Amino acid sequence: MQLITRTAWGARPPRNGHAPVASTQGTKIHYLGTEYTAAGHSTCAGYMRKLQNTQMDTGERWADFAYNYAVCEHGYVFEGRGVHAQNAANGNTTLNRSHYAVLAFVGSKGHTKPTTAQVQGIKDAIAHLRSTGGAGRQIRGHRDGYNTACPGSVLYKLVTTGALEPGTAAPDPGTPQPFPGADWFTKQPRSPIITAMGERLVAEDCSAYRTGPGPQWTGADRASYAKWQRKLGYRGMDADGWPGKTSWERLRVPRG
Repeated sequence: MQLITRTAWGARPPRNGHAPVASTQGTKIHYLGTEYTAAGHSTCAGYMRKLQNTQMDTGERWADFAYNYAVCEHGYVFEGRGVHAQNAANGNTTLNRSHYAVLAFVGSKGHTKPTTAQVQGIKDAIAHLRSTGGAGRQIRGHRDGYNTACPGSVLYKLVTTGALEPGTAAPDPGTPQPFPGADWFTKQPRSPIITAMGERLVAEDCSAYRTGPGPQWTGADRASYAKWQRKLGYRGMDADGWPGKTSWERLRVPRG
């Protein structure tokens, strides 16, 4: 998956923490619903910022970019709210909690047919949500359960024919590292588990490292983990940087 993190595309911070979701029934596919003209990939990050500004500052005035991920016509997957976060795109709170939301840069006019690379990017996003976000097997359109034309006739045909099913191409995250216990971290351990944890935190754009991550638990590990806790919606003492069982299991640290 060609992932572009929030930091890389210049996302604004959300106004408040995203409501956490442990798992969903699956993923719903969306399109822009307005005219869209395909352009060079150098314009896509700017378009993401434009979408986020519009969604946060006008209309619904959402707390953040509404979708979990977005896929440009070049097949790159842009991180929106990410995994384990309730979106604001499916129509109401119940629908937002039951399915993740993936937006394709496909318009109602102009660029209306996704490119081959874009279809693969959508499949990559679905596979990623399954392997790291607890998404179920369902792939639906926005219109399924909500009165809307989204995701348009072309994308919806791909939904209904199974053309967006990642199948066996879904990445296997392997067996995650069991939670070592809260007390283990307070002893400032030196272990490959700490390196594996740090690498996952970097992948989740929750890094406070300057030179790491490495096997020795340090203040940078704790600061990075606090970022992960805040990303999950924890606040106050629940986001103090000391790992807990629930947040650890959501991080899906590979065996060190």
